[in-house]
This record gives sequence, C-alpha cells and structure tokens, in this order.
Amino acid sequence: MHALVERMRQQDMRALAKAITMVENDHPDKLTLLSDVFSQKKHARYVGITGSPGAGKSSLVNRLITHIRSEGKTVAIIAVDPTSPFSGGALLGDRVRMNQHFTDDGVYIRSMATRGSLGGLARATKDAVRICDAYGFDVVIVETVGVGQSELDIMKIVDTTALVLTPNSGDVLQIFKAGIMEIADLFVINKADLPGYGKLKSLLKELIMMSKTDEHEKAIVKTITTENKGIDKLWQKINEHHDFLYQTKVGTKRRIMQQELEVYELIREEIWRDVEKFVEADETLQVDETSDPYKLARDWYQQWKKKGEV
Repeated sequence: MHALVERMRQQDMRALAKAITMVENDHPDKLTLLSDVFSQKKHARYVGITGSPGAGKSSLVNRLITHIRSEGKTVAIIAVDPTSPFSGGALLGDRVRMNQHFTDDGVYIRSMATRGSLGGLARATKDAVRICDAYGFDVVIVETVGVGQSELDIMKIVDTTALVLTPNSGDVLQIFKAGIMEIADLFVINKADLPGYGKLKSLLKELIMMSKTDEHEKAIVKTITTENKGIDKLWQKINEHHDFLYQTKVGTKRRIMQQELEVYELIREEIWRDVEKFVEADETLQVDETSDPYKLARDWYQQWKKKGEV
C-alpha cells in the first residue's frame, strides 16, 4: 500500500492534499498511487454543478455544503478554476467565496486549474474525486468553470449533474443546441426571484419533453441562494437521482461507460507520454513554419511504432 494512502486511512489531511498534487503534477508514481486509491473506494456521492458564469454556482455550492453538513455528512469540493494564460495558475475565486467553511474539518476545498484542458475540467479532476472518496468523504462536489459543448466531459466524472440557470440569461436554447440537456440530470433555476422565472421554467419543461428518454425524469428545482431557499429540495432531488442510479440498470450502464472512457484516456496518456519522449530524444525530428503537421504527425507516429517493434 502506498505510504500516502496509508496516511489517508488515518485521516491525514496533508496526505490527501499531497496525493492530489502528485496527480496534478503527473508524478511518475501516480498510477501506483491511484491503483491503491481505487482499492480504498468508499462510494461517496459524486455531484457535478455546472452552468454559465454569473449563474451563482459558487453561492449555491456554499449553501449546499452547509445543508449537507447539517446532516452530519462530510463534503469535498473540487472547484475547477480558469487558468491564467500567463502564470498557469488558477484564480482560486471559489475558495475565497467558500471561506466560511475553511475551519470546518468536515469540509475540504480544492481548486484545480484547467491548464488548457478541454471540458473546463482539469485533467486530474477524476483522480482528485477518487482520492477524496478514498479518504472517506461522504459527498464529493465538482464545480466547473462554465457551460458549453466541451462541458460534456463532466458526465465522465460524476453520478449526478445539476445544470444551474438564471431567468433572462438567454442560455437555454444555446445549451439545448450544445447537447447539455442530455447530460444534465436535473435543472436548477437559481436567482428565481428575478423576473422571467415562469417563462424559463416553461421553456425548460418543453425542452425536457423534447429530449425525454425512458430514464429518470429530470427535475426542475427553484432556488434563491440569497434567502437560502430551495437548497433542501435540491439535495432531495440529488439523492433521489443517486438512488435511481444505484437501483437500476441505467446506473450500472453509466458506470461501465465511465470506466471504459477512463481506461481509453489512460491509454492515450501513456501513448502520448511515450511518443513525446521519443520525439524529444531524436534531434532529427524537427518542426519549422513550413512543416506539414499532418504529414509530420503520421511520420513521427510510424517511426515511434517501428521503434517499439524492434
């Protein structure tokens, strides 16, 4: 058993933080660590909160943490921040907004930079979620940068995805076109005290009907975070969806799909790492401004394959 995992079993919070840093930095020992982490899986509830900037996701998560803690459950939050194009660091805005929970031993907040990865999700987010699960948190919440086509990646990580919208945001049709309606398991209309709530709810109902399947009926939850309204209902709907996933074949099918996607991603990572080392080690493999990238990619890949066959 990896030393960090042993320390995590003793509820060592520093070991938890160090383990996540290892996977973020792609440490050579990462896969060994994660294999041991996987063996300690405790089946926490994985919840994704996504939505456009300004929808009030962080305030909603803040209230949700308080509600979950009132039930005596522990919570880990993975807040995926935009990356600075200059420093490569995260803005850490979510950690500032959630500062009231910093002194609570039952809450762990970790900001992760996207580092240019597609999907608004840090490449190591899945690993971080699993590490938090192995540590023993009851609920792991992933809050993502924004919403769009690339945000579909969230479904590879969590059990339940909540899409946060606000009245008069103008996002709904764009979201429907982007395919987000299909991956959202429930909808949250936040700032529901603003004008346009009724219109947005009606439109959402129509869009849900248009994309309806035989799976779990997608709920619409009304929240007003400034008044702490609707948070209990949101948590109830998250739990109902979780129970549905673990009592039906739909959930089994989803978890198998997630595992397959993860295996493919790990293989791609390993291949890319090996190809990169091969290219860097061969000084004859050069790129200039006139290079045909398609031809180079094909040629370098073939040369790397030949090296492996020798």
